[in-house]
Amino acid sequence: MAAIKLCINCLFLCLIGIASADSANKLRPDFYNLQCPLALQTIKEEVTTALRKDPTMGLPLFSLHFIDCFLQGCDASILLKDTQNFTGEQSGVPDTGSTNGTDIIERIKGRLEKLCPGVVSCADIVAVAARDSIVAQGGPSWNVGLGRRDSTTANISAVSTDLPSPFMNLSQLLATFAKKNFTAKEMVAFTGVHTVGFVRCLFFRTRIYNESNIDPSYARSLQAKCPFVGGDDNLAPLDRSTPHRFDNAYYKNLVVKKGLLHSDQELYNGGSTDSIVEFYASNALHFRRDFANTAIKMGNFGPLTGTHGQIRKQCSKVN
Repeated sequence: MAAIKLCINCLFLCLIGIASADSANKLRPDFYNLQCPLALQTIKEEVTTALRKDPTMGLPLFSLHFIDCFLQGCDASILLKDTQNFTGEQSGVPDTGSTNGTDIIERIKGRLEKLCPGVVSCADIVAVAARDSIVAQGGPSWNVGLGRRDSTTANISAVSTDLPSPFMNLSQLLATFAKKNFTAKEMVAFTGVHTVGFVRCLFFRTRIYNESNIDPSYARSLQAKCPFVGGDDNLAPLDRSTPHRFDNAYYKNLVVKKGLLHSDQELYNGGSTDSIVEFYASNALHFRRDFANTAIKMGNFGPLTGTHGQIRKQCSKVN
């Protein structure tokens, strides 16, 4: 009888241990409340200041989080720079503007290292900065689960296989997002982040000169900024109406054939996602809610937690 009781007690203690480990490895919004109580405030201050100086930085800050999570999980691998013996992911990203926010992240990290050394991960900074950049542009907020740790590796090969391209057709886009367990509706909601930000001529030139599913006057106005030859780095807004404000104008533009990228207009081009675009074009509140939910979902892609990875001292290199 005593032996049975002892076994039951051992089992109970084991179950408690498993539950504690699960709890420790789960992302939670209050992760830094005791260890670094000013962490979130510090990140918000820096993001707000950065966007006040340069409103075009809103999309790059969100894109950093997106690229990071889509490649090998939300582990700040996108921030690692090339060295003699190491090739990071940044050199493989076609649109260098998508990684423009790295200096802002590094500045935030520097402040946090003075406040609470070795506590706040670069991966968490990227995740919170992405949320704060959307809020600063009038977009929705969401609770960011925290407790990620930073990788010591990167996966440049995934850049060509796991990231959506501005030249993809609808079936390719659906397949790319399906790899991350996104539904078609989630993909369309997530892509609505293109209601803010700017893109280089290199990525929309083919569309404005060769495609027919584009409003002619809109194409002509873009051709003035993006010549047939040259001007690759000239910028145009993804959302022609309100490029610095997070709203549902992006979808309204698609309905009238004024999507900037080929991949944008593919969402409304006689295919299976047309009705979703129409729904968000007339339901701004639903778009805000669904976008926030997709951001939460993405933020849970393969984070390193517990004793995995490290807390980098500088975001651009491993310790």
